[in-house]
Amino acid sequence: MVKLLETRGSSSVVKALGRRISLSQAAEMELMTEWLVARGQPVAAPDLHAGHAGHGAPAATDPHAGHSGHGGHAPAAPEDTPVMPGMLSPRQMRELAAADGPEFDRLFLAGMIQHHQGALDMVEALMETPNAAQDTMLSEFTGSVVADQSAEIIRMQNLLSDL
Repeated sequence: MVKLLETRGSSSVVKALGRRISLSQAAEMELMTEWLVARGQPVAAPDLHAGHAGHGAPAATDPHAGHSGHGGHAPAAPEDTPVMPGMLSPRQMRELAAADGPEFDRLFLAGMIQHHQGALDMVEALMETPNAAQDTMLSEFTGSVVADQSAEIIRMQNLLSDL
């Protein structure tokens, strides 16, 4: 998203925000990698596209197939289904890549708000795991993520309302 922002966005404020987000997320990923390595856990994520129709796996293996998620609604089409919470769906990424100028800025901010909310949702789910809060580093990290990303969501919502 940030790579697209540099060439398609029009707002210098949104571009600066995107660069800051990119730097902070790189630092977060480095910290998470160190945490996994220190605990002998695998660093590489499983192939998040495996099991999604259109990515080389049959639709029958799609983990979202047959799952309505919302009280009986039909399942979302694969192009509308993010690979994981907070990520943009393939359709959203195509719309973002096709946009330019102020429209790109609006889609970028809306998508980044979605991305940040996904991180907050994952932190909430993680902290519901028994004994998760007993790991001091993890507890401090998640507290920082919640504070930083919540503040950025508010900042992005304000920018979005000004566009």
